Amino acid sequence: MPTDNFPANLTITPIPAFDDNYIWCLHNEHYAVVVDPGDADPVLAFCKANQLSLAAILITHHHRDHTGGITKLSTAVRDLPVIGPRGGHISGITKSVAQGDMVKLPLIDCEFSVLELPGHTLDHIAFVGHNALFCGDTLFSAGCGRLFEGTPGQMHRSLNKLKRLPGSTVIYCTHEYTQANVKFALAVEADNQALQDYNQWVAQTRSKNLPTLPTTLSTQLAINPFLRCESSSVINAVAQQSGAELNDEIAVFTHLRKWKDNF
Repeated sequence: MPTDNFPANLTITPIPAFDDNYIWCLHNEHYAVVVDPGDADPVLAFCKANQLSLAAILITHHHRDHTGGITKLSTAVRDLPVIGPRGGHISGITKSVAQGDMVKLPLIDCEFSVLELPGHTLDHIAFVGHNALFCGDTLFSAGCGRLFEGTPGQMHRSLNKLKRLPGSTVIYCTHEYTQANVKFALAVEADNQALQDYNQWVAQTRSKNLPTLPTTLSTQLAINPFLRCESSSVINAVAQQSGAELNDEIAVFTHLRKWKDNF
């Protein structure tokens, strides 16, 4: 299983929301911090069931399924810190952060640095620390986010930024998209043994209705085609499928993302 460097008394629990969202909850015996609460009710229910006080909210981007619970949670908890992207476009943010800023959460004894990751949206950020990455909708297991606002070049550069993190980094993304992503990844790299093995594990895990997340960066470097645009097997598959001339990794990524969008 993935390992991280969080305080010994800290637990990270995925709170299910909507059809396939996970609201990641970092909690100790007394306090909780949640990431991307699209819905307040499951967060409030979890805190009540576990006798936790909500200490802060972290937001990665402006989409409603990641921000929809802010107002209700801020109403329920007075002076609740809500930390997210700069720009003033997300209602309820109390502290805006940008690339390189540090986010200190003393009540759970954690500290994260901020990465700017434009692509899925232009405002997308991630929080990295304690050998963990909370990356919203930028990187998924065996996939990456759709390009709603950014360009392929922006998303490719954002993913390359994540590739420079240690391979042991534990990745907490916010959707249970893994099975569908693996199906596409196998269409790209059918002969990838690591991907075949991962596919079997995912099938077994989901058959028990268990989360396939978190994952690790080292796993993703082995099985995620969107992190493997320099691989000859990915390049050849994309060239054959698209018929395009692929002059660089951004071209490979561009046509790979188009392929996935229509898969």
